Amino acid sequence: MAAGAVIGAWMLVLSLWGAVTGDQNITARIGKPLVLNCKGAPKKPPQQLEWKLNTGRTEAWKVLSPQGDPWDSVARVLPNGSLLLPAVGIQDEGTFRCRATSRSGKETKSNYRVRVYQIPGKPEIVDPASELMAGVPNKVGTCVSEGGYPAGALSWLLDGKTLIPDGKGVSVKEETKRHPETGLFTLHSELMVTPARGGALHPTFSCSFTPGLPRRRALHTAPIQLRVWSEHRGGEGPNVGEHMSEYAVPLKEVQLVVEPEGGAVAPGGTVTLTCEAPAQPPPQIHWIKDGRPLPLPPGPVLLLPEVGPEDQGTYSCVATHPSHGPQESRAVSVSIIETGEEGTTAGSVEGPGLETLALTLGILGGLGTVALLIGVIMWHRRRQRKGQERKVPENQEEEEEERAELNQPEEPEAAESSTGGP
Repeated sequence: MAAGAVIGAWMLVLSLWGAVTGDQNITARIGKPLVLNCKGAPKKPPQQLEWKLNTGRTEAWKVLSPQGDPWDSVARVLPNGSLLLPAVGIQDEGTFRCRATSRSGKETKSNYRVRVYQIPGKPEIVDPASELMAGVPNKVGTCVSEGGYPAGALSWLLDGKTLIPDGKGVSVKEETKRHPETGLFTLHSELMVTPARGGALHPTFSCSFTPGLPRRRALHTAPIQLRVWSEHRGGEGPNVGEHMSEYAVPLKEVQLVVEPEGGAVAPGGTVTLTCEAPAQPPPQIHWIKDGRPLPLPPGPVLLLPEVGPEDQGTYSCVATHPSHGPQESRAVSVSIIETGEEGTTAGSVEGPGLETLALTLGILGGLGTVALLIGVIMWHRRRQRKGQERKVPENQEEEEEERAELNQPEEPEAAESSTGGP
């Protein structure tokens, strides 16, 4: 009985071993070719073998043989009996079976379980915090992994040790999206922590991506080191090692001061904008012009030297504090005024206005000249007409006198006829 029980146990172990080794687990990278061997098949035709596939592309078992046609561009049987998949895709995951009969009549079966994978890009932490406040929830950042398959998982590490969310001091908000065309996954993991007062001053956080398939190495982000500040309440001091001047002071109100007052300056002058946001730790200050962020490094002072037309506009500053959200100041205007030799000249004209005035004066001057010429010509013609009118009567009188002389009879020479001779 005992010997029989031992033999039965060994038979069970061997049968289970055969079942385990009979189905080989194959992993193939998406887009790469895959070749599956048909065991026991003759290396050269004629061959008696048959491949059966049950994958995401088939509703039932698909049968392929050396004598049959290839299955589009998905798979085909090679001359040596192996099955070739030129470019593996997600839909090719499934079971592949081959049954071959040797020339001696021995039948051999090969079973494969195929899974595909795609290595995502290196994960990264986006929107990381610059510092943390002890005793209140803080967002550390969002870890993102794109383009992986299967989905895998993201996890956070603190000083090299895995952080386990507990819903209190550590919480994680996860989101998984799948691309509708490629089927690849994008993972998001947002970490919120509440540092304990008196804890580590400079914790180091990192994020790790673990693939969904075994024997694939994990991918890690670059670590970020943050500083923890402690809120000062009554006699409670800061974290160990901090100085008294580093007590936490909450941000109340953001003030924007402009110099000169009013923001009006002569061309080439200087305008200084100062963002006053008293708080500890000091908040980050960013600048906005006409509703758009300026591409400048954070800083509480914005200096505008040699102000020109391009510097005119509306300015404001935004202060970001770890214990508060971003807070924006009131807006101030920067403008340019014209100055003469003795100061500000009211009604001064510059640029396009001066050109318009000059053009108007030129047109008016031209019209005046034309009017003057027309007047001179008309006066000259009128004068000629009057002269002609005076000459007409004089000529008529002369003609009448001439006609009178011609019509008068000749008188005899009275002296000769009256005297006679002696």
